[in-house]
Amino acid sequence: MVNVTIDGIKVQVPEKTTILDAASKAGVHIPTLCFMKELNEIGACRICVVEVEGYERLFTACNNSVAEGMVIHTNSKKARDARKVNVKLILSQHNTNCAVCVRSGNCTLQKVANDLNIHSLPYKKQLPENKGSVKFPLIRDYDKCIKCMRCIQVCDKVQNTNIWDVVNTGSRVTVDVTGVYNLEDSQCALCGQCITHCPVGALRERDDVDRVIEAIEDPDKITVVQIAPSIRAAWGEPFGLDAEFATVKRLAAALRRVGFDYVFDTNFTADLTIMEEGSEFLEKLQHPEKNRFPMFTSCCPGWVRYVKAHYPEFVDNLSSAKSPQQMFGAVTKSYYAEILNVDPSKIFCVSIMPCLAKKAECAYPSMVDAQGNPEVDCSLTTREMNRLIRSDQIMVKELPEEELDMPLGIGSGAGNIFGATGGVMEAALRSAYFLVNGKNPDADAFKAVRGMDGWKEAEFELAGKTLKVAVTNGLGNANKLLTYLKQGRVHYDFVEVMACPGGCVGGGGQPIHDGVEMAPERAPILYSQDANMDLRFSHENPSIKKIYEDYLGKPLSEKAHQLLHTDHHAWKMPGED
Repeated sequence: MVNVTIDGIKVQVPEKTTILDAASKAGVHIPTLCFMKELNEIGACRICVVEVEGYERLFTACNNSVAEGMVIHTNSKKARDARKVNVKLILSQHNTNCAVCVRSGNCTLQKVANDLNIHSLPYKKQLPENKGSVKFPLIRDYDKCIKCMRCIQVCDKVQNTNIWDVVNTGSRVTVDVTGVYNLEDSQCALCGQCITHCPVGALRERDDVDRVIEAIEDPDKITVVQIAPSIRAAWGEPFGLDAEFATVKRLAAALRRVGFDYVFDTNFTADLTIMEEGSEFLEKLQHPEKNRFPMFTSCCPGWVRYVKAHYPEFVDNLSSAKSPQQMFGAVTKSYYAEILNVDPSKIFCVSIMPCLAKKAECAYPSMVDAQGNPEVDCSLTTREMNRLIRSDQIMVKELPEEELDMPLGIGSGAGNIFGATGGVMEAALRSAYFLVNGKNPDADAFKAVRGMDGWKEAEFELAGKTLKVAVTNGLGNANKLLTYLKQGRVHYDFVEVMACPGGCVGGGGQPIHDGVEMAPERAPILYSQDANMDLRFSHENPSIKKIYEDYLGKPLSEKAHQLLHTDHHAWKMPGED
């Protein structure tokens, strides 16, 4: 153990403890900007500088360790003045038009500057003139980048997609896309993790709120909105609501106040996905000689983009089932249009999703209805939905709960847990067991696939066969799994992959809490909701039974294939042959 004194407070900490961690133990706050524990500890911003007695130079607290007898002053005049100068220099190369920035009020640079009582800049503004595409789902505002390198680190170390890199030299050093000139020409999976790990507004999603408002105000349009499973675990956070109050029914009330004609639940098509994907898996098990294993889930478009770009040899292992978002759009503009007795072109379908890849997915040329129109017209992230609600001055704390519309507003607990890593696998196994045995298993029989571990394995008995399954979250973990598969070091029958760490609850479109990974806090909400539901199996959803009875016939029928399945080769990633 090491004894140090921090701002007059004596504290004992293990050897190799950083000054930042030691200060935290002593109850002393040191501001940081570029720092992310175990991910970005490079001291690039120089905001965390402190004075150590006996040394002329200042120390960065985030990556310097304490030593025996060290006396540290975190807020001496020397440290405070240097900190303020460093922040002012950063602000001189940062677009400080905060009133029109999506991160205003939730920006670490803004908070640090306010906390340091900075109200003016003595330095000349030097802003880059580069502009990114405003059409791509992921937008980079070059004049807001503070060169903290967080996006590079999360993209390389966590997601293994290597999209961002340091470019140029000397005073011109900055962060930009690597290998190509434009972000839209890169192999970006659109997971959005670079956004949620950016401390400022340099990275953001394309904002489609105005498109949705325009559709709502169009008297000739019928606006339909679907709410993804993971949204109910996160949407209330920016409004200061706890999970018990921020229910999906209260969200439905808010969306009706916004002006949507019908509010539905993507849990419905999560259940539909299970019926199709589960049946597809069982059919492949019956004819192993004709199929490729493992079968991969296909409900995460970020994962699909990644495998197409980095491991094209595994594309044919993907389930042909569309994602729940796209199944919902397909059903809305066929089955539901017939129920309403309207032309499908009059329906404007909006999805509320936890990621940016959904924006790309709904624009693929293969994701269109019988008339050639998009199945899903517009996809909003959770953050965009929150801005939409705020723009209408809706006081969500005052709203009552309201039921979702029928018949597409009912989903099972199995559909609900789609939002957490392992949820798709567990939901699929629940119904696969029923389809094979004619009876339900215990609803929690397959809970071995739950948890935040990046790569989980389990074995289950099904149809007289021992199934070996795997669940992975985060593209870096998916990369390891695919590498092991290529090398023949592991063998599986069924694999679930989610692009974002923790699954959709940790999605790149979810509310941002700088420096905090929220997936471990949000996932238990979905599992708790599942445990308290009477309906916990996808195949028991009455609306699922109804759509097969009245419209689709049975899983994997010709009509089901036409509406609910897709060809993953029908669209191309940049650079794909």
